[in-house]
Amino acid sequence: MSDNGSSPYQARPWLTLYADGQPADVEVQHPTALEMWRDSVSRAPDRILVRYFDGSLTARELDEQSNALACALQDSGFSRGDRLAIYLQNVPQWLVALLAAWKAGGMAVAVNPMNRARELTYLLQDSGAVVLVCHENLYDDVARGVLPDAQVRTVFTTSELDYQTRADPRLFAGVARARHEGTRDLLEVIGDNAGRVPKVAELTADDVAILTYTSGTTGVPKGAMNTHRNVCFTSQAYRDWIGINEDDVILGAAPLFHITGLIGHMGLAMLTPATLVLAYRFEPSVVRDAILEHRPTFTIAAITAFGALMNVPGVSREDFASIKKTYSGGAAIAPAMLAKVRDQLGLEVHQAYGLTETTSPSHFQPLGVLAPVDETSGALSVGVPIYNTVVSIVDEQGNDLPPGEIGELVTAGPQVVPGYWGKPEATAESLPGGRLNTGDVGFMTPDGWFFIVDRKKDMINAAGYKVWPREVEDVLYTHPAVREAAVVGVPDEYRGETVKAYVSLQPGAEVTPQEIAAFCKERMAAYKYPREVEFVDELPKTVTGKILRRELRQQVPEQAKS
Repeated sequence: MSDNGSSPYQARPWLTLYADGQPADVEVQHPTALEMWRDSVSRAPDRILVRYFDGSLTARELDEQSNALACALQDSGFSRGDRLAIYLQNVPQWLVALLAAWKAGGMAVAVNPMNRARELTYLLQDSGAVVLVCHENLYDDVARGVLPDAQVRTVFTTSELDYQTRADPRLFAGVARARHEGTRDLLEVIGDNAGRVPKVAELTADDVAILTYTSGTTGVPKGAMNTHRNVCFTSQAYRDWIGINEDDVILGAAPLFHITGLIGHMGLAMLTPATLVLAYRFEPSVVRDAILEHRPTFTIAAITAFGALMNVPGVSREDFASIKKTYSGGAAIAPAMLAKVRDQLGLEVHQAYGLTETTSPSHFQPLGVLAPVDETSGALSVGVPIYNTVVSIVDEQGNDLPPGEIGELVTAGPQVVPGYWGKPEATAESLPGGRLNTGDVGFMTPDGWFFIVDRKKDMINAAGYKVWPREVEDVLYTHPAVREAAVVGVPDEYRGETVKAYVSLQPGAEVTPQEIAAFCKERMAAYKYPREVEFVDELPKTVTGKILRRELRQQVPEQAKS
């Protein structure tokens, strides 16, 4: 970034696109996420903070239960800076454990509940977690076997059947309570310590609140150190940008372990305080029923989640009438897919963009403003940088590029993490000077709209021509038979690499791979259209709905790579 003031990014042209009344910068109200929570409890102690099927927790109840768990943690030797790993689905216990970790002076480690033994072992070892909170079945199936290789001293187990009585068979058929030797039952511990208040933990804005691990789509997962300042800023950014208040109801559609769920669901609910609706995990028919029962007003989820809701039998636009504010992040959105969601669900989905290292948002589409589509590539804008944030487009040498030129996005702002846990070299490489080299490639228009072209590592080099998978995928999504699509480069004897598309079809669709390829050929340059099209039932995804191109590339037969 230029230091002479001439940079187009330092001038922040996107500020003219902000909604009326929105400031360029905001002051963060709270020094720590724990103070943010305590302020909400003092203002609205009897507000229902969590709904979980037919169960609920008020802010006061959540505060008291997390106090009790924090006391048990301190009694067990948990102290300032210690790590508590949370290995749970979207259940109320997530918030109890998170708050308890802070109250006891430590930090949380967010663990994907889909992780198996190898992945859990890595995260526990890398974070040095000394406490684990997990589901009873996850302890039995996974955690028990990896604990001898970890530093964990105390395990609290809990059940998805707790905090509710409905036990929806679509999710909980065959689930039964189970006690495990050497573990402590979370609700029993909370009951045994009811009424106690933990010793005061002197947290600061620079203390790590949560270690969130990168998805590992491009290598070994790294623990992003999301500080209390990061969490407070981005929770407030959601509130102020979208206009969320205590009368809103938040649908927890994203996984809570993921940075979107952590901030756009839990952080936002704890700040406002608004009611957060949880439904264990994303099962489309269950989520539709939760929407009908609890009438949420806001949600943010991957675009694939909205696609899944469209396929629920009997679904209608009226089902979603309560949701007035909708955002999507975590995966690219094709304009054609956005139109389908609008037509079938009646939802006007706005774009959000950010990374684990930006503690959720660095960009938001202004609410109620139509995001432009790039005429050349057909890509939809991811929005504009939020308050206090400067995002630059740079070349390979780190020099600012003018508007319209394609380069890497580099982000600076109060949401950017200070580094990766225990990885100074990775920190120096990705976060030089506190600015994040995102690894995402895109451009900015002269008036400040940002577009993501793709990940640097996903670019396809076909006979010397650069092909960005996103552009091909966006064309594929305009075909009426296509449900989901992903494009990768595969070895080609003549071109070096060629374009291959993996496609899942709409139910009942009848089309051939050749017809899909011809459809694309009519709509893009000859070097871009997919020479190979393979139909699959489902594309591989992360739990947040991001399609894993890496796994598709790994499916290429070994003989083709030689």
